Amino acid sequence: MVKATKAEKKIAYDAKLCQLIDEFTQILVVAADNVGSTQLQNIRKGLRGDSVVLMGKNTMMKRSVKIHAENTGNTAILNLMPFYPYG
Repeated sequence: MVKATKAEKKIAYDAKLCQLIDEFTQILVVAADNVGSTQLQNIRKGLRGDSVVLMGKNTMMKRSVKIHAENTGNTAILNLMPFYPYG
């Protein structure tokens, strides 16, 4: 089995985030610093079924949102930018 390169992983993440932006009407941005794995697992269990939890690096999320806004003309999604942690 061939391991995916960093570029391939970034492309896959970008595609996943863009697909979720198109599919869902509500998005929640949360900083998850110093959160234990048990607590994250409980959150994911509680949201299971009607929500999706996608975690990623701040710069990757911001980059994907900007590119998606440019490609689709959905500038409303850019209103999320001030809520991304650390930038």
